[in-house]
Amino acid sequence: MHAEHVLLLLLAAAAAGWVDAVVGGGGLIQLPALLLLNPGQPVATALATNKLGSLAGTSSAAVAYLRRTKPDLHVAVPAAGTAVCFAAVGALCAAAVSSNVLKPVIMVVLLAVAAVVVLKPDLGRAPALVLRTRRRVAAAVLVPGVVIAFYDGLVGPGTGTFLVIAFTTLLGMDFVVASATSKIINTGTNLGALLVFAVQGHVLWALGLAMAACNIIGAQAGARMAISRGTGFVRAVLLCVVTALVVKLGYEQFS
Repeated sequence: MHAEHVLLLLLAAAAAGWVDAVVGGGGLIQLPALLLLNPGQPVATALATNKLGSLAGTSSAAVAYLRRTKPDLHVAVPAAGTAVCFAAVGALCAAAVSSNVLKPVIMVVLLAVAAVVVLKPDLGRAPALVLRTRRRVAAAVLVPGVVIAFYDGLVGPGTGTFLVIAFTTLLGMDFVVASATSKIINTGTNLGALLVFAVQGHVLWALGLAMAACNIIGAQAGARMAISRGTGFVRAVLLCVVTALVVKLGYEQFS
């Protein structure tokens, strides 16, 4: 690769780490950069190298949030453990599922997410009074740990965003606590998918580790900014990321 392409990838990794730390969706930046700036590589190699950078960023953000706020560990820890397994299953299934089938479904889900955030302006601004029944807590573990984790291994873009929305709607968390909790599960999903890709020999380790370092820098900045600026800032970034994901997927589907 040319030196300028490597530099652009490192900048993309830092930006992706920032977005992921605030609300998720860093794959919107990092994965396309890998595909565009290293066009000769297999898609699986780009996915694998992206996961290495993302794992470093999300785990770094999780530590930063743990130091400054209180994620829901009673939900996050079992969900993260489950997420490792189901993200690995998703990664194993990735080659067998056509992205042309998945993209319209993902677009509909993202549009629904955007509609919920816009039509419910109080969502995530402050903790909501939600009765934490066993069913709700079980759903808050299984939806992120199974459904969203499998999706992350299979496709990936928007995983952090889906996790944030899941926690705000199921358990009434505000956006900052939901982001903090989601980073723990997202670390598990990235780890599970990366293990599969590594065993298959798809990871570009030198490039991936350099991107991981930049991802950590961006993640630390993003986590601190989300905590200091609060839920209104996270909500605005969430809407921007969802809009960008819908535009990207729509362009790929219909162009």
